[in-house]
Amino acid sequence: MDVDNARAVTGERADLLAALAKARHFLRFTTRDLTDEQAGQRSTASELCLGGLVKHVTSCERGWVDFILEGASAMGDFTQMTEEDWKRRADEFTMLPGETLAGVLDAYAEVARRTDELIPALPDLDVRHELPKAPWNTETHWSIRRVLLHIVDETAHHAGHADIIRESLDGAKSMG
Repeated sequence: MDVDNARAVTGERADLLAALAKARHFLRFTTRDLTDEQAGQRSTASELCLGGLVKHVTSCERGWVDFILEGASAMGDFTQMTEEDWKRRADEFTMLPGETLAGVLDAYAEVARRTDELIPALPDLDVRHELPKAPWNTETHWSIRRVLLHIVDETAHHAGHADIIRESLDGAKSMG
């Protein structure tokens, strides 16, 4: 979050953006000093790699911000996804040929900038949208506030995964 923008935002929005900025920092920090090859390397029993986690969180934040702006139609109907759709979604978790860590981090920074600019400009965090159809959705609607909390949660959750992957990769720790 840029400092000038941070000064203009107060209260709940400032708190939400600060929590998101902290989670983003720890996720990005896990990739420090890595090569593209290391960023794409699996280091645990999981299929996850550090570059893939950043790609996934980027996609999630982008999708949820689109949801804030456009509603459920921005995300599609997950119950109607094809095998090819699921394959594309699985590609979010890996570094594909030709992708670089710098490129993945740049894309994440752009998505973060968009979110950080949008949130202060929204007139009301209580605006609710119907959730997209998905087998994992147990609720029917979320407010913008709830979406932001979800983005913070998703980012922090995957920052923890990233910390474990990084420590397994080369012993470096991000937290603790």
